[in-house]
Amino acid sequence: MSSRCFGHLLRGVWLLWLWQAVFVAGNKLWEVPAASFSSMTNYSDNLKWEPSCLQRHPQDRVRITSDLPPRLDGTWVSTRCEVRPGPEFLTRSYTFQASRHFLALQHYYSDSGCEDPSYSLLIRGKLRLRKASWITLGATEAEHHLSKVGIVVHNPVAKQRLTSRLPPSCVGLSLGRAVPGKLHELYNTRAGRGCLAALGFSMMELDLIRVEMQHHGHGGKVQELFLGDLHTDWTLRTQYRPTGYQQPLQNALHHVHPCPVCALLYRSSEQRPPVLPHTRAIHLSLAGRWVSQRCETRPTILFLTREFTFAPEHHTWEGIYRHFSDPVCSQPTFTLRASGHYAQGNPSAKVSGATEFVFKVTQVSVTPEEQATAKLLNSTRPGKCGQAGGWAVGVEQDLTQTDGCTVLGIKLPHKEYELFKTELDHEKHPLLFIGERPSDGSSPDRPLRRPTSFQAPLEQCGHEDSQPSYSHDLGSNSKQVQLPTSGAEKLARAVLSLFGMVACSWICFL
Repeated sequence: MSSRCFGHLLRGVWLLWLWQAVFVAGNKLWEVPAASFSSMTNYSDNLKWEPSCLQRHPQDRVRITSDLPPRLDGTWVSTRCEVRPGPEFLTRSYTFQASRHFLALQHYYSDSGCEDPSYSLLIRGKLRLRKASWITLGATEAEHHLSKVGIVVHNPVAKQRLTSRLPPSCVGLSLGRAVPGKLHELYNTRAGRGCLAALGFSMMELDLIRVEMQHHGHGGKVQELFLGDLHTDWTLRTQYRPTGYQQPLQNALHHVHPCPVCALLYRSSEQRPPVLPHTRAIHLSLAGRWVSQRCETRPTILFLTREFTFAPEHHTWEGIYRHFSDPVCSQPTFTLRASGHYAQGNPSAKVSGATEFVFKVTQVSVTPEEQATAKLLNSTRPGKCGQAGGWAVGVEQDLTQTDGCTVLGIKLPHKEYELFKTELDHEKHPLLFIGERPSDGSSPDRPLRRPTSFQAPLEQCGHEDSQPSYSHDLGSNSKQVQLPTSGAEKLARAVLSLFGMVACSWICFL
């Protein structure tokens, strides 16, 4: 283990101890008990998340609600070809029943457009919702139990690739006699999970859950299911407990329109995987402003929104990262502004349609948004993080003179090897996908560490100077997620802020 990783581990252990000292002692930070959901009332938080530059008409505004415990009954499907670290290309269709049983279909492909199916996994099991998460606020912790996992290979080439990845025992028992289109069992409750581990298969994503309902001004509804994130290191995926989310699935009855992928997945089966329609590649143009579509959740308890401005004629960029202590991005902790230059490289050999970039960070400034953050930054040694003792709430400080900030893990100048991709959403608006951040907190500071998957997409927002806006809309029967500011609860808020600060030091700029 490197000294850097060991240092992160020590900080993580100390923070977890402090977290338990505050939260396990019984100080309620929001009105959801840690007990079983069987004795708990419904909880709902409401949010209007609207980048103001996208507010074209009042009827386009969206109100978002989220219930605890979440309501999972029904079928949830992918809305596009998903890209997982590796890279792996797949679509998902998950069905949850009132009896707590679930049936999950994962279709894997050989291409980034999900047009050439390789194999499908049929997963059966049972899911139990446990409690509201004190680590990833707004989420629900759950535990799953697998009963069966079957595989259907769709062509001889896929069979050959799988045979080379699996141990001989797995090949002999299942794939050795696999016929394309026929279901073969990989796992049951009497067998070990060796074959699943060799595939990098894990359903730990079911251990962290959040459901959101979007209420659109024209009366439409879109329901989304957020499941736990996967480790970016494929070899660690089966042991990783999620604290962030993947891109959401949408309810098969309440999804965006039009959504041809949703319909294909709803009608699919393990024998009939969906073949997604071919989409014409669009020209990658970074010019203008790009903003988060929603409050984003990152691993290690980090909530933020991102905003980027690119000037292709000068090859310059600026990023604004607004950090918060809550899952609806209403309680700011600090804002980080970074800028520098970039160079566009070659088309990606691993992810078709994506382009390689190299970004250089030359300037970073930080603005504390609450007293706890300012106090933490003022505790740093002179010359290590801006002007010592000069940090104040709402006052921006440039970190260039101190070559970064040690407490935030920022070192200047800094270089990152990136992966970008653009697509059109269901309304033909441009989306920008930027490479996913490493789960272990390392930096993609060399070509071999370049991402192979993506973060949540950003929406193009033009050149306006307006800022994204956030506001709560709480119904009369709702219980608001809030962090009180008195007594021991102030300490809890400070711990949340510190978590965000340390998490920031573990992630990369883009």
